[in-house]
Amino acid sequence: MKKIILFAAAAIAISLLTSAATRSRKTDISRNLDIFNTIYKELQTFYVDTIDAEKSIQTAINAMLDDVDPYTEYISAKDQEQFRTMTSGEYGGIGSLIQQTPKGVIFSEPYKGSPSQEAGILAGDIILTIDGDSATTWTSSQVSERLKGQSGTNVKVTVRRPYAKDSILSFDIRRAKIQIPSVPYWGMLPGDIGYICLNTFSEKSFPEVKEATAALKERGAKGLILDLRGNGGGLVESAVQILGLYLPKGTTVLSTRGKGVLNEKVYKTSVSPIDTEMPMAVLIDAASASASEIVSGALQDLDRAVVIGNRSFGKGLVQSTRQLPYDGLLKVTVAKYYIPSGRLIQAIDYSRRNPDGSVARIPDSLTTVFHTAGGREVRDGGGITPDITVEYPEINRIVYNIVRDNWAYDFATRYAASHSSIPSPADFEVTDTIYEEFKSFIDPEKFEYDKVCETAVDQLRKLAEAEGYMNDSTSRQFDILAGMLRHDLGRDLDTNRDAISRYLGGEIVSRYYYSAGEVENSLKGDQSVDSALSVLTTPRYGEILHKTAERK
Repeated sequence: MKKIILFAAAAIAISLLTSAATRSRKTDISRNLDIFNTIYKELQTFYVDTIDAEKSIQTAINAMLDDVDPYTEYISAKDQEQFRTMTSGEYGGIGSLIQQTPKGVIFSEPYKGSPSQEAGILAGDIILTIDGDSATTWTSSQVSERLKGQSGTNVKVTVRRPYAKDSILSFDIRRAKIQIPSVPYWGMLPGDIGYICLNTFSEKSFPEVKEATAALKERGAKGLILDLRGNGGGLVESAVQILGLYLPKGTTVLSTRGKGVLNEKVYKTSVSPIDTEMPMAVLIDAASASASEIVSGALQDLDRAVVIGNRSFGKGLVQSTRQLPYDGLLKVTVAKYYIPSGRLIQAIDYSRRNPDGSVARIPDSLTTVFHTAGGREVRDGGGITPDITVEYPEINRIVYNIVRDNWAYDFATRYAASHSSIPSPADFEVTDTIYEEFKSFIDPEKFEYDKVCETAVDQLRKLAEAEGYMNDSTSRQFDILAGMLRHDLGRDLDTNRDAISRYLGGEIVSRYYYSAGEVENSLKGDQSVDSALSVLTTPRYGEILHKTAERK
């Protein structure tokens, strides 16, 4: 059955993605589609069990599109609401993130000012019923579907509130049009430097960034940090509009090239800029992709900003949607985009695959040198390489386990239940008292370690036995090594306090000041932010942007 589906996928792929083919090519397409139709009819007629037609065809379509690239996908009619939410930033609902946990689906983060927050829902509330129907065994997608709905309609939700006396609470919530903010936080940092955190590029991103930039300039900002870390992209048009805030009107910032002239386009800024001279720094990381790379790459290529952080993801492909029968959509890669220096930042060539079907990043040795407007060397083929690289320490396993298993999240929920207020996000710190409470909150019997070291020692011991190296002396040395690598929860929590406190502090602050407060609190001790502040307030900014690379 799997081979048939993959064969069907290949046949449909040729049909969908070939626009101008020769007669023999069209004959091949027709023959393969006929074979697929015949095979499927035979299966429906003679296969011993019932075949789910919709599931089988969906599997065939997905297998075909997966073989093209990760960004080309079929969006059925029932899945289009989520797609529209991503592009518009709007949906009808109660305004809260939800999360699947071992305790059930919880309200993980009500949006400030949303119907859920105004009704009294708190982060950590466990959902029991929705409109009288038990939701204790539902998945997060089932809960989401029931909570969303037309603006102006009502939904009744019953929750269990952890660490509260009256733990079973009911809420009648009136749905509204929810606008997911693209800019969760903006504000002034030391040295009169403005800061804007941009999470996505939706239809609402440009007006939000414009408002923030104008307000910061009015407050006397002498420099600006645009934080695109973790921003996976979005609408190309939104990226071009935002670039127009910082570049002269009519500046070429992007070109796309695809199959046919309709997919070849040059993008120029068309809005009136707010400031084209203010020193800028753009923060990126490995999760900054697509539209984030358009903005950071264009500002780098035009010597308009210093880029700080880690190399970006490397997505230089443009998608467009095509209407399909029965209200379906095909989101298909139609072009590659090139930033002002002429470089393509796509890190993977999906048209060239290894014999096993896998793909790999383009090696640095095969990338090409381009030059910024001022002559600085930049390279293609692997995302945006920052002008200043910030080395972050790797996440420790105990930190990962604390976040993964919601220890920090659950402690923050308990803390908020017993503390009516905390200092402002900029002033809040995880004190010795708070951290000791957190350590006591963790049950050593329930804390699950990833026993990487212990497993490695056990495997090495077995290899030594198999190779004949094991004797009494070797066995004793293995025992000593195993003892040295055995976990000590109290010691590990003390050793990794700084890293754990960053997550713990963010969770606690979000209970009182929501996502804006969490972002503001996270800026303290942020290496990339500190680097940007240093660059924007010293001559180093000009030295970086005006340094012309030697051309051989």
